[in-house]
Amino acid sequence: MSDPNYDQDISIDPDALDIEWTKQAQTFFKYAELTARAHVVMDRKKEKIDVLEATMGLKIRTNPASYGLEKITEGAVQSTILIDQNHIDVLSELADLKYEYEVLIAAVRALDQKKAALENLVRLQGQNYFAGPSVPREIGKEWARDIERNTVRSKVKTAMSNKRAIKR
Repeated sequence: MSDPNYDQDISIDPDALDIEWTKQAQTFFKYAELTARAHVVMDRKKEKIDVLEATMGLKIRTNPASYGLEKITEGAVQSTILIDQNHIDVLSELADLKYEYEVLIAAVRALDQKKAALENLVRLQGQNYFAGPSVPREIGKEWARDIERNTVRSKVKTAMSNKRAIKR
């Protein structure tokens, strides 16, 4: 999967609403498909975890001494599985996959919001909202300035949160 460009795909060029509309369905489908693929990958990882847990459970029950257990109880078997490094690694991979899946779901929701915004912008265009007063607004430049301001704020926020994380 190529790394999608979320910011570019969910942003709107108010000076090219016709082009934005022609790309909307295709972009939405791209993210819906990526979300479905991510869900399948996540489900397969869950299945791998189930198989790993079952296999480990059988091995522990067959030879508890090799796992440092004197007596077999369900709690001891589950605890031994939970602290196994391979199990921990696979759970970590699943957590990463869940994160990617949630980000893709958010992107699909953002594209729904983009569709609504496009509908409203076209409606405003039809009502000559952008015809403007005697001094026309350059909404494209204002929009770009706003995006740049938000990007800078986001970078500062990320840097500050990373700095806090390092201190902990």
